[in-house]
Amino acid sequence: MTSVSVRYIVDDVEEAISFYTEHLGCTLEMHPGPGFASLQRGDLRLLLNSTTGPGGASQALPDGRKPEPGGWNRFQIEMHDLEAEVQRMRASGVPFRSDVVTGMGGKQVLLDDPSGNPVELFEPA
Repeated sequence: MTSVSVRYIVDDVEEAISFYTEHLGCTLEMHPGPGFASLQRGDLRLLLNSTTGPGGASQALPDGRKPEPGGWNRFQIEMHDLEAEVQRMRASGVPFRSDVVTGMGGKQVLLDDPSGNPVELFEPA
């Protein structure tokens, strides 16, 4: 299976690298400059771009809109013991958007990375 790439716009690439490697088990694959990094977790390749810089991901659109972090679109990371992971991350100050919600397919919770980009943690039923 090939990896899937997700690009997140972040306020601070260094801070995002620390967050994703320390809290969510990502590995730094490439960090060629201050405005970009590529991380890996299983089949997920997470591309982190700053809001400014020479890269294409930080450039304004023709209508003037500029890339910014946040929103509701997110990727999902499957966890084996969601409650324990949430407890561990809350203890280290990770901000959560919600408490754990239980649905038909399992449990989920939303957290924010340092730039306000959401990540869903999911434990299947």
